[in-house]
Amino acid sequence: MIDQKIKSNDVDISDIDSSDIESSDVMNSNIKNTDINSTDIYANFIQTLKVPLNELASQTEHVFVTGAGGFLGKAICKLLRLTNIKVTGFARGSYPELTEMGVNMIQGDITDFTQLKESMKSCDLVFHVAAKAGVWGSKDDYFKPNVQGAENIIQACHELAITRLVYTSTPSVTFAGVDEAGIDESQPYADNFLNYYGESKALAEQLVLNASSSYLDQKKQQSSQLDSQQSQQNSQIDSQQASKKDSKQGKHLKTVALRPHLIWGPNDPHLVPRVLERARSGKLKLVGKEDKLVDTIFVDNAAYAHILAAISLSNDMTNCIGKAYFISNDQPITMAAMLNNILHCAQLPPVTKRIPSSVAYGVGVLLEWVYKIRDIKEEPIMTRFVARQLSTCHYFDISAAKNDLCYTPLISIDDGMKLLKASLTNQ
Repeated sequence: MIDQKIKSNDVDISDIDSSDIESSDVMNSNIKNTDINSTDIYANFIQTLKVPLNELASQTEHVFVTGAGGFLGKAICKLLRLTNIKVTGFARGSYPELTEMGVNMIQGDITDFTQLKESMKSCDLVFHVAAKAGVWGSKDDYFKPNVQGAENIIQACHELAITRLVYTSTPSVTFAGVDEAGIDESQPYADNFLNYYGESKALAEQLVLNASSSYLDQKKQQSSQLDSQQSQQNSQIDSQQASKKDSKQGKHLKTVALRPHLIWGPNDPHLVPRVLERARSGKLKLVGKEDKLVDTIFVDNAAYAHILAAISLSNDMTNCIGKAYFISNDQPITMAAMLNNILHCAQLPPVTKRIPSSVAYGVGVLLEWVYKIRDIKEEPIMTRFVARQLSTCHYFDISAAKNDLCYTPLISIDDGMKLLKASLTNQ
């Protein structure tokens, strides 16, 4: 059984086969024995993961995952626990399912630096996934966990000599309310954010990427000195000096940021339940007359991309250090098609009702004003950000992630929908 292998902390991923997947709830507790196609999809996924996971396991002893109890954080923990890597998860809530999986769970607040640093001791790789996400709330609601939280992670990495940090960002850092058709990482940060989430994540991403500057500067100096070798004798001297510098350089922090867009899949606590609830209540509508293309990413593809990013940092690949990458399923799809695929998985009729984008935006402006005046904490059904998100295209050129991280999505939208349908059927 894959569960028993993981809990014993004595796992060789090459020993895991399709029969393990079929009888296990480690990859997804809601798909087992529901659909043989689901088992095959995950078996193929695990088969492809053998090489990268074993490579990471050979480079890493102890991983720290913030936001471990969240949708993506949990998916990353599941993949890590398919190896002998020790995993410490940090989250605000209690997640016994992760403890049962062998994750050392610590309940805490990422804005508490003392507790955070203590929790990170002995770790040599950090996945910083935790964030306050959403479209409504005060500036402090977002800036404290997202910006201060990132600052605390960076400071703790420096003080504990942790050298690798993979940061989960968002495409919202570039979104200013207009179409983003096939943009790449050359797109600048937005100069006008429609909510505090995007603004806080943009600031945090820059903090994380800039934290690699010392490492990159050291690399440039070393490269320059090696290029100036005049003779074999000088070469030997330079080599010795470079070796000493490598020893010091190992304590410099290397960072990379990933920007997954619209993460979804079985057990999704955000997109899927919201779509289904609004559809069942008759409140789900398409925004705008034209169907625009958007990128999405299946949750396990997003987790896989994080594993590849960590390997790239471990292999000292300077082409990815200090950079951000868009990641997706690389299958742009209209919002209508995506929503209707989700509805089909739940055996609900397709959405056909539409509202003009200008009306949706006006409603968002009005509701934001009313909610602020009345100090209403719950999220409005429409905001300016949501109106623009639903009426514009936002899909991305992920060539950089393919080239630098060797990322290719492993589970297609069609296969992901099969897994989603199986999980919803079993609920």
